[in-house]
Amino acid sequence: MIEIAVNNLAASTGARTVTEEVDRVCRGCVIDSRQVEEGTIFVAFPGEKVDGNDFASRAIESGAGAVVMTREPDAELVSLAQDKGCAILLTDDPEEFLLRLAHVYRLELGCLVVGITGSIGKTTTKDVLAAVLAKRYRVWATKGNFNNLIGMPLTVLSAPADTEVLVLEMGMNHFHEIERLSQSANPNLAIVSKIGTSHIGILGSRENIARAKSEIVQGMCTAGDFSPLLVLGGEDDFTPFIRDTFAQPAGIDVMLAGVSDDDEVRARDIRVDDEGHPVFTLDFGQGDTVDTMLAIPGVQSVPNAVKAAAVGYRLGVTPEQIDAAFRGLTITGHRQEIKRAKSGARIIDDSYNASAESMAAGLDLLCSLICDGSRMAILGEMGEMGDEAPRMHELVGAYAAAKKLDMLACVGGELAQLMADAARMMGMDEDRIQVFSDYQQVLDRMGGALENHDVVLVKGSRFVELDRFVAVSYTHLRAHETRRH
Repeated sequence: MIEIAVNNLAASTGARTVTEEVDRVCRGCVIDSRQVEEGTIFVAFPGEKVDGNDFASRAIESGAGAVVMTREPDAELVSLAQDKGCAILLTDDPEEFLLRLAHVYRLELGCLVVGITGSIGKTTTKDVLAAVLAKRYRVWATKGNFNNLIGMPLTVLSAPADTEVLVLEMGMNHFHEIERLSQSANPNLAIVSKIGTSHIGILGSRENIARAKSEIVQGMCTAGDFSPLLVLGGEDDFTPFIRDTFAQPAGIDVMLAGVSDDDEVRARDIRVDDEGHPVFTLDFGQGDTVDTMLAIPGVQSVPNAVKAAAVGYRLGVTPEQIDAAFRGLTITGHRQEIKRAKSGARIIDDSYNASAESMAAGLDLLCSLICDGSRMAILGEMGEMGDEAPRMHELVGAYAAAKKLDMLACVGGELAQLMADAARMMGMDEDRIQVFSDYQQVLDRMGGALENHDVVLVKGSRFVELDRFVAVSYTHLRAHETRRH
């Protein structure tokens, strides 16, 4: 993790030092005073409910080497800091402070950096890429959902000093956020997973989403003789737009990877095994091929896994090592994890988030698995759709109806009702459609109704809290099998 002398903090970040000069080296950076250890940099973020500045004294008492505040400290706090040998700095923008500090440490690390963005599949792509690169390099990657203007720099600042490759997920809600992330991290390689409809309610159109995601090229840079490289999918309709409008004018090389015939690195002969795992031939386009399997259910993950493989191959990971990484994958939780209900029913836990495209992918996975019982979907409302929300929910309902499910449960308010109405309009029987207001109602009505051979998809945006339904109702498949055997 970062180690920096207190007297270099202000110069590196533009913050103003309030206390007298402190001769101390700081190690690590946190935004939660409860995580402060000896020498830690504590950055206080003001909030609507909790103001980090109120915890500055706690951080100082816990041994912080520096406390970064957004309001002037009183004399008592300054005196405490002086007594404890802790520096107090002031900044108007704690996000910018973190981004600048992360940039300093990124340059100090001198490692390769891979940035990953896109509407769908960022986290899965990150997980796959980290596993692939770990076959050859010491890798540090984004944990959980630390992919925004606070989380990404904290990921960089926590990287071990011997890191050889940083794999950084970059998310956004508005224009210029990925630009700031990219300029902080200076990726040498980047992947855009897919341009979908997430955040369309904020940005207004898929073209604007593509523009926002394309900001990743603005901070890309060379690494020695290695030219910056952007990996896109030939199957994505916005790939020519990103390549021609953003990448090529910036001098960024583009590689196509995925499942299209136009892709340089591609998957072919894709099929699904009995457990829903994709099996395919990975063709690297230079005579190298490998027959492989993804230990992630559903073919929707294949295009992004191929993009990860393309980056790994470019960085010297062998096809055999990529195959081994694919077969041993584990992914961040609540993303198409197959779990086992207490009754023995299988649950596809995809409750982390949702968009129309990922809803369709989840339904495809549900219908690809062998099922001797009932095939059911519990779908929550999707957030950040804006004016497109009614249409998107109706599309999902219509798509669900086409899948010939035994039962569809729609969870939420008016939008859930629209989803149900669309399924009904497209011919799904009334007695196979239910609408629930929240996860607790689903639990009360369905928690004990699942049987041994049923397969159930649970998916929705986080605010619907279907992850809580999963947590209450289900135990992990492996734990279930361990007890059974």
